[in-house]
Amino acid sequence: MSFVQTATVLIRDNAQWAPLIVGGLAFGESLAVIGLFIPAIAVMMFVGGLIGTGIVEPIPVIAAAILGSVLGDWVSYWIGRRIGPGIYYRWPLAGHRQLVARARLFFRRFGLVSVFFGRFLGPIRATIPVVAGVMRMDQRRFQTANVASAVVWVPGLFAPGYLTTTALAGLGISEGARWAIIAGVIALACAAGSWIGYRVLKANARRMAERRARAQRA
Repeated sequence: MSFVQTATVLIRDNAQWAPLIVGGLAFGESLAVIGLFIPAIAVMMFVGGLIGTGIVEPIPVIAAAILGSVLGDWVSYWIGRRIGPGIYYRWPLAGHRQLVARARLFFRRFGLVSVFFGRFLGPIRATIPVVAGVMRMDQRRFQTANVASAVVWVPGLFAPGYLTTTALAGLGISEGARWAIIAGVIALACAAGSWIGYRVLKANARRMAERRARAQRA
């Protein structure tokens, strides 16, 4: 059984623990690099389906996910600020040089905005807060973008599962078929998000390279 399936079943069968489980997943998803190995996004989308069926209460879960996301980014920022540039050459960032380079380029170009939108770009979501810390971004500005992005990001993650579940509820489709459709919608949403993130970062890297080339010719 996959991690996503196991976590979803665990939450479904223990709805009273859903806020704690989802909050922990959101926290892990937001931690520097480690978040790349925790498929919390898909789990949270499935939880949206559980909210749509009434199995999980929405407000406690949403609040816990927002809190976990904010804390995860804050811890990553604090680690980057505490250690400084040397963190780029330590585990686990040392093994992801290209990812770190993209995050640094994105932060240098967009600053505060990168912290907000970085949460929505899978490839750098777990890295931008560290870069912000290393660059010693003002803590108040960082936390403003951190909290604001989490408030938008979390409901957005629950939305595909919730909307699909409610849309299928009155069609007389079997439970197994409904969850298969939800899984397909979630897979498409994850793939689309990753593709958009890749394209945005690639375009940003290309523009930065063109700027450097023009500066060298000048």
